[in-house]
Amino acid sequence: MKQPHCTLLLCLIATAAMANPSQTGEHQPDGDGSIEVSGELKQWHKVTLTLDGPYAHEMDTDPNPFTDLVLEAVFTHESGSPSYTVPGYFAADGDAAETSAQSGTKWRAHLSPDKTGKWTYEVTLAAGSNAAVDANAERTVRHQVTGDFRVTESDKSGRNLRAKGRLTYVGKHHLRFAGSGEYFLKAGADAPENFLAYAGFDGDFKTDGHKDQLVKTWGPHERDWKEGDPNWQNGKGKGIIGAVNYLASEGMNVFSFLTLNIIGDDRNVFPYTTYDAREHLDCSRLDQWEILFQHAAQKGMYLHFKTLEAENTLLLDGGKMGPQRALYYRELIARFGHHLALNWNLGEEVGYKNKVETQDKKDWAAYFAKHDPYHHHMVIHNGNNHYDMLGPADRGGSHLTGFSLQTNRPDFSRVHAATLNYLRRSVKAGKPWVVACDEPGDAQHSLVPDDEDPTRNHARQNALWGNLMAGGAGVEWYFGYKHPHSDLTCQDYRTRAKMWKQSRIALEFFRDHEIPFWDMTNKNALVSHEDAYCLYQKNTVYLVFLKNASKKATLDLSGESGDWTLQWYDPREGGALQDGSVKSLEGGGKTALGHPSSEQDLDWVALVLPARG
Repeated sequence: MKQPHCTLLLCLIATAAMANPSQTGEHQPDGDGSIEVSGELKQWHKVTLTLDGPYAHEMDTDPNPFTDLVLEAVFTHESGSPSYTVPGYFAADGDAAETSAQSGTKWRAHLSPDKTGKWTYEVTLAAGSNAAVDANAERTVRHQVTGDFRVTESDKSGRNLRAKGRLTYVGKHHLRFAGSGEYFLKAGADAPENFLAYAGFDGDFKTDGHKDQLVKTWGPHERDWKEGDPNWQNGKGKGIIGAVNYLASEGMNVFSFLTLNIIGDDRNVFPYTTYDAREHLDCSRLDQWEILFQHAAQKGMYLHFKTLEAENTLLLDGGKMGPQRALYYRELIARFGHHLALNWNLGEEVGYKNKVETQDKKDWAAYFAKHDPYHHHMVIHNGNNHYDMLGPADRGGSHLTGFSLQTNRPDFSRVHAATLNYLRRSVKAGKPWVVACDEPGDAQHSLVPDDEDPTRNHARQNALWGNLMAGGAGVEWYFGYKHPHSDLTCQDYRTRAKMWKQSRIALEFFRDHEIPFWDMTNKNALVSHEDAYCLYQKNTVYLVFLKNASKKATLDLSGESGDWTLQWYDPREGGALQDGSVKSLEGGGKTALGHPSSEQDLDWVALVLPARG
């Protein structure tokens, strides 16, 4: 809709300056300086401001629309708080996903408003050499427009993230939705890392001679696309949209993807116009990414942005926080930062086969902290241990709010201890981190296809429940490269259907039984069992995970009083809680847990709660 309450404060269209010949050899008339407000004007929904401004082409160099022209929008709620300064971007003709346009007069900024009521905005477009990537660059204001709009309550429900609000870091080991107040555990796919190497996206990456054989069609998931789902350009997108649909239908709530792997294992995923470009972005491809991400959010999917593959760590500015890196980060924030549930991962295996200085890593994080108006969760992946990033930024630490953990054993046996290590170190450093295991296992094998491991015993016990029972935030599954449907070649998520089921069962347990995992602490020493985990909140709940429930185990309730109940949960098949050989426990000492009623040689979860009198 056209916004009726816009007031043009300043519109200095320097036609003569903008008419200078560009690299493209063409120039069209500039826009009229008007603003359009579009989207559902509801709480947590995407609201878009589009300025009809200077004409540009994505290959222009004088000025470059990505580095030399900069759009910013300040959104302020009528109460005065919050007020967000949101970076904007060049959007070509405003419909580039459909038209593949490379030029136009449209400039955009997005808001996901967290309050109902009246919001005002001030949109400024300025020009100056490197104005978008250098805070000290001189700027000349070209357009400045103000206006307002009203936001009503969201009408969404269920998995749709607009029913929950923005997922935020709240100083605990788990993220919390600002709208619903619920805390978040994740389970989903970390592979394939080249998820976005999709033939349906615009760009010559498919034919540029750089590992083109790895480009995907996601053909097996075209059947999962449903009527009414988005697509573009007469049917493109159905395979990759269907892949997201499938994961969501299996109860998963996250998937990850690289957004830059130019010199990596795949080399087909990047935001630029060409493989060698660093200052010119592909507007239509990025708009097509946004169609995918927006659909994923409506399906309840958390977006894990892995901003750099390991081999690309030093690609931009030699690893420094320079203009190339600033442009890359700024464009990610501007185009996708409005999404409610995401994390910025500063890089995969940072420090592995490349040396990165502590200050450089801190500078990367500081850029996101300064320019992301919503302060989304921010992590780094372990090539090094990154202990140098622990603690608050104002006390020598960093702006990171968590850690993306990778382990290196095919039986996943390091996950639990490694998760505990980072949780405990972060608390000691004065800033609790959210710690997810995003690559459990090793590079060669990890989560192999179902037909090679039908039980999933190690993956379930050591990785999934190992992370959760440590107090971790969840697991994303990596597919080893020595197996079919690998981290580079997978196009069919059904190859791991058994693990999606067991991951869903774990999430359902914590949700359906209202386990307050965000306030619970790991203390395995409370259980006398050679292979068990214990997560508890004093006076409230004890969870005990036994990898072999046939072996005798006791739970130390010395710090409790009164009577407690005991029931068992099957982590393989889920279902209702089951009674076992012992139904009640007494506080004040160590007490035997007994056994579940069946399959005692397998893993079980004991749920111990205060008896209701």
